[in-house]
Amino acid sequence: MSNVTVQADGLRQVLRLPQIIALYIGSVVGSGILLIPGMAAEAAGPASILAWLAMSLLVVPMAVTMGLLASKYPSAGGVSHFARLAFGPQYGSLVGWFFYLSVPLGAPVLAVTGSQYLAVLLDLSHDQLYALAAVMLLLPIVVNVFGLKLAGGVQTAVIAMIIAILLLAIFAAIPHQSAERFTPFVPHGWFSVAQAAGLLFWCFIGWEAVTHLSSEFVNPERDAIRGVLWSAGIVALLYFSVAYFTIATGSYGGAASAASLSMMVQLSLGQAGGWAVALAALFICFAGPNAYVSAASRIAYSLAREGAAPKVFGFVSPKFGTPTGGLLFIAAGSFVTLGLMYSGVITLSQLIQWPNATFVATYLAGCLAGVKLLKGSKLGRPAAIISFACTLCLYPFLGWSALYPPAIAVVVWLIGRRGKRKA
Repeated sequence: MSNVTVQADGLRQVLRLPQIIALYIGSVVGSGILLIPGMAAEAAGPASILAWLAMSLLVVPMAVTMGLLASKYPSAGGVSHFARLAFGPQYGSLVGWFFYLSVPLGAPVLAVTGSQYLAVLLDLSHDQLYALAAVMLLLPIVVNVFGLKLAGGVQTAVIAMIIAILLLAIFAAIPHQSAERFTPFVPHGWFSVAQAAGLLFWCFIGWEAVTHLSSEFVNPERDAIRGVLWSAGIVALLYFSVAYFTIATGSYGGAASAASLSMMVQLSLGQAGGWAVALAALFICFAGPNAYVSAASRIAYSLAREGAAPKVFGFVSPKFGTPTGGLLFIAAGSFVTLGLMYSGVITLSQLIQWPNATFVATYLAGCLAGVKLLKGSKLGRPAAIISFACTLCLYPFLGWSALYPPAIAVVVWLIGRRGKRKA
């Protein structure tokens, strides 16, 4: 007789602690680790290690908050669902918009990041680099038009590849570290450390991604918390180690900042190690946009059906049954963004701060929802309060990009007001 429990909704409770930990690690550790360690070190120097330490501590209450919300209010809607439950449908829709409008900015960042890892090895020209990035950007959009998704086994392989790259980079860097590279420790002033912490948020998003699977946990009340605590510790250790050795080996500065992992691996393994990292980076930077484009197009479809977005966003291809209205907007916005990067109007390090701001705003909404929804939890409510307070303190250091979420809120309000007038 099977010991598998079947829920009323037909889903089987099959996920135990090891699988839950793997899912959480896979949802958090992603393309950011290819880009952010070198950029943070370039922005704040060796003192950027303090920003990594601060974010590693902040992520614990944040992970606990998301883990508890996932176990108590399981839904594919993620943070937007929590905001909807706590504050009403308008706030839930706003969080959905935060996610949707981060994709036309974030997807080009990933496409260029993957391309730069290959460009370092092949000495590609500026035009060649962006031609490759355009192909990487177009591919997940086309894949999603046809309604295809990467198989779960392939996504698992991507996760395993990321962790393998990180461990390879760490061990390859050990013989080449030097304490001299930590002086001067604060070359750009202490304010740059706070700014680096804001940039680092890109690496710590994803704790809400396992929300829709929590109803399939064998013991959600126990394992949701244990899973996030174990995974938060492992993620923090991996990130901190990579950041430390990025600084200790001097694998940053100029073009090296965007391909710091490749530079670290090449210290011991030469060009062969660089090729392994570059090919893996291309794969990783396709998997990320593929998942985000798929999710964002469906969010656009849902928003349109709720009357919170233009009707064109709800258009579904009669042939493939995919939400092509939302996909077309993502495609147009993504290629405009890539064009701005190509022309030099905005740099990679500047652009990444804008989608990062929407993710910070999303977590602020999730933590605030946690304060209300986790009132009866002795652990959850304090964790939500701490997470909200710390993330709110981080928000001003996002710079001009901090204006992006409020701008989205104004546009959403205007759309909602126009819809009410028509009604």
